[in-house]
Amino acid sequence: GLCHCGRQIPCCGRIAGMKYFKKTMCMLLASATLLTGCSIGGKEIVLDINTTNSHTVFSVDNMKCDKTEALIYLANYKNLYGTMYDVNLLETDDASNVEKYIRDVTVDELTRIYCMVSIAKQKKITLTDKEKSSVSKAAKEYYDSLNEAEKKFTKADLSDIESAYEHYAIAQKLYNSLSKGVDTEVSDEDARVIHIQKIFVKSKESADAVSQKLSSKEDFAAVASGSSEDSQTELYAAKGTLPKEVEAVAFELGDGETSDMISTDDGYYFIKCISKLDREKTEQNKVTILQKRQQEQFNDDYEHFVKKAGFSLNNDLWDSISIKDEKDVKTSSFFTVYNKYFQADN
Repeated sequence: GLCHCGRQIPCCGRIAGMKYFKKTMCMLLASATLLTGCSIGGKEIVLDINTTNSHTVFSVDNMKCDKTEALIYLANYKNLYGTMYDVNLLETDDASNVEKYIRDVTVDELTRIYCMVSIAKQKKITLTDKEKSSVSKAAKEYYDSLNEAEKKFTKADLSDIESAYEHYAIAQKLYNSLSKGVDTEVSDEDARVIHIQKIFVKSKESADAVSQKLSSKEDFAAVASGSSEDSQTELYAAKGTLPKEVEAVAFELGDGETSDMISTDDGYYFIKCISKLDREKTEQNKVTILQKRQQEQFNDDYEHFVKKAGFSLNNDLWDSISIKDEKDVKTSSFFTVYNKYFQADN
């Protein structure tokens, strides 16, 4: 969904279509200050007293997000974010903090969607009849999946679900539109992922000892296990993920080759190349690089809008909502159902 990256979505954290869109929105979410942290895109959020005691959770310019749409997302995020490794985090000692986090993510996510819908209106981006039909079909399936407790909690009828899906679909369409024109060619060399073993020590004395062991033909993995001061002794690395001095050496090694001592500001490294090209992970990295390019292009228009937009948040209303005791609210398929009817965009 716009963000559930397992969390999946701009994130998460998704780009030549829905899967890229979702990932990139997830990245945006992960890198941004939460709305209830008092800012979005570095802009302070001010409570609009006119929204107090109404059904408006927040507004972006002239668009208002009502409580029902927010609760649709909140109900899903309760189950997407409130469970980890089959543990219900809302039943732990940290339940209050978990609940606040879920509320924060919900408003942050919805605010971004509303920003995108506002930009889409300015650019006259609308849904086609086919897309509207997909929205209606998705809404009916999702609404029919809700139990009575979920319908009571969200107070949503079919038209509310349709409206939420329409906003989501328009946001996706805007993202795809703003991401067009990006160079989609990513070379093997730019995306290359290597498989390496690594030894890291902080002192020159320790580095000299490691160097002596390796010169004596001791097994690299065994030396790493006994000497490395970093627990990660085997890894896959793409360009930009290692210290620059280490990267310069590591990416020149052939299969089975071992580097000399590499000095950095943090300490000393030794690298053994297991494989100078992991094909599967290199192909995955091509997708990541493309996502980054498209996110950067999208961000230009998005951030320009945020700088001049007006925001308000109804703290009293939103803070009054509790989800931790809603044990029968189990829905988590809002985004899954949406994806089913927008497969053509994946």
